[in-house]
Amino acid sequence: MTDFPAPASPLPALLDAVELYFQALHECDLAKFDRVFHPASSLFDSLDGRITPMPIADYRAVIAQRRPPAAAGQPREDALLALDLLSTEAAVAKVRLRIHEHVFVDHLVLMRQGGRFVITAKAWHEES
Repeated sequence: MTDFPAPASPLPALLDAVELYFQALHECDLAKFDRVFHPASSLFDSLDGRITPMPIADYRAVIAQRRPPAAAGQPREDALLALDLLSTEAAVAKVRLRIHEHVFVDHLVLMRQGGRFVITAKAWHEES
């Protein structure tokens, strides 16, 4: 029987991607946004039984127009609630974050690209 080396843990790269996501939204930093979101990613919300898709370009425009919570003096309020590893190449993260008076819970689908993880899909729900 041959011993195969264990694959490198994807955890550090996944945590880096989640941290970059939190920074991008708190600072409304489009360079960070572009690094953490795949350019073909998809975003979805569902309210009252109606699914609302949002193209990544539209979401980027929202971030570009938003007053950054950091600039408003709002401290970061975010947390990684769960992380489900599908493989060493893909995972789903459940996160919670505050943006001004709104609290969101997001599910982020992350996939490895060139040694780092990027968000390929996002589903969100506004808690408050």
